[in-house]
Amino acid sequence: MTLRRWIADEVTGDTAALVGEHAAHLARVLRAEVGQEFDIATGDEVRRGTITTISYDRVEFALGGKPYHTRRSKPSAVPKITLALAIFKFDRMEWAIEKCTEIGVARIIPVVARRTDAHLAAAAAKRHERWQRIVRQAAEQSRRSAPPEIAVPVRLKDLAGDGVLPANATRVVLAESLVESEEDARLGEILQSQSSDGEVVLAVGPEGGWADGELSWFYETGWVGASLGATILRAETAAIIATALALEALR
Repeated sequence: MTLRRWIADEVTGDTAALVGEHAAHLARVLRAEVGQEFDIATGDEVRRGTITTISYDRVEFALGGKPYHTRRSKPSAVPKITLALAIFKFDRMEWAIEKCTEIGVARIIPVVARRTDAHLAAAAAKRHERWQRIVRQAAEQSRRSAPPEIAVPVRLKDLAGDGVLPANATRVVLAESLVESEEDARLGEILQSQSSDGEVVLAVGPEGGWADGELSWFYETGWVGASLGATILRAETAAIIATALALEALR
């Protein structure tokens, strides 16, 4: 039997715990009880967890062995995809964050772009905690062993800073203008030449795409331009499709 999965907030030896709102959802909403079993992701593995104590702000588990469905499945290497996602209307952006998490993105970096509305740029930093909850919940729902990292929002020029992006990753910017001028610059074709253990950074712009000056910055700093085809996609659609295509191309 496949049990619901939770990603532990704390792990010490053979004990794990959910805390705060994470625990409250299990205790209040799902009305969990002592003795119930769940799959508990502890960061590097998944183990069967039995509730030993429960309150509205903390649920503790005794950890046992690996669940049967985990023991019998062979681990597969998942390509590491970083999504540099321009900030746009929050409800649609957060839908993209959720779905890209379910697909398997490794890291998400919200980016303040030239076409990001000023009020969204100003409010973005305060959304970071909410985005962390979204990726954790989506990771649990999709049975990942850990959520993707979601960085604090940065401005585009800060992507060039030391340690912001993987050093040896292939960097691809989605640019609609390539559709007519470079019909062979398709994302899947570009990435199929990468090794299965390669890392890729995808940059997806806001509504209206990256501004011309921003595209020039990408090209001058070593990014490769690519398109997703002849149609103009919403930003959230482009993010989800690009992530899925990249994962498939690198597997």
